[in-house]
Order: sequence, then C-alpha cells, then structure tokens
Amino acid sequence: MKAIDPKEQINLSKAVIVVVDGSTHSLDVTAQILKGFGAAKVHRFDKLADAQKYLKVKTADLLILDPSIERGAGYDYIIELRRGGGANAYIPMIMIRGHVRKVDVARGRDTGVNFVVAKPLSATVLLQRILWVVKD
Repeated sequence: MKAIDPKEQINLSKAVIVVVDGSTHSLDVTAQILKGFGAAKVHRFDKLADAQKYLKVKTADLLILDPSIERGAGYDYIIELRRGGGANAYIPMIMIRGHVRKVDVARGRDTGVNFVVAKPLSATVLLQRILWVVKD
C-alpha cells in the first residue's frame, strides 16, 4: 500500500460528511476515524430515510454509505440522489461494504459511487480514498 504523502494535506474541519450505515458499531468506527482526521461535522444515520430527509434540505461535501442498508435500498437511493439533480447530485461518495464481491463493485460503479472500501475500515485506506476523491 502506498504511503500517504505528508504534502497531501487536506483540512476536514469545515467539511460536512454524512455517514449512512445500518450498523451502530460501524457508524461509531467511521465517525471516530473521520474525527481523527479533523472532521468536525460528521452526521451519522442508521436509517436511510433519516439521511434522505437530511440531504434534501442540506448539502454535504462527502457521503460514506453502506448501500446494503435496509436490504439494499442504499443502491436505489444512490441512483435517486445522482439523478435527482439537486444540490447533492454530484456529491463524492465512498461505498463501504462488509463483503465486497465483483458484483458489488460493478453495482456501486454503475450507480455512481466514486470508491468502494471493504470493512473493517482502515484509517489509512479511508484517508487515501478521501484524498483521491478530493483531488478528483
């Protein structure tokens, strides 16, 4: 794995990050990792409907989502968000999954996800993906 270049610094203190995952433990881990990176505005949702309500009225800088939430409804939400044309239609998205198969990667790509990361999350890998999304 490529080391993180110290010159590649980003400031997440003002970034609005939305994390959607049906697992409370996964939400806790992801939020702690993001807070360790300096993110102060991490909004956590364990129900897709709550995240949908939030993103209808607020904009975010990054969405981290487990699309398997609520029996795969997350995939449909990604499509809805991308096609909706609202303020969050082009939000960078990182998909996190417990079991990542080729079909999951393809489905994530086809729905509009920028990156797929397997659980359990590694802080280094998540930071690398965030840096890549920021550069893109």
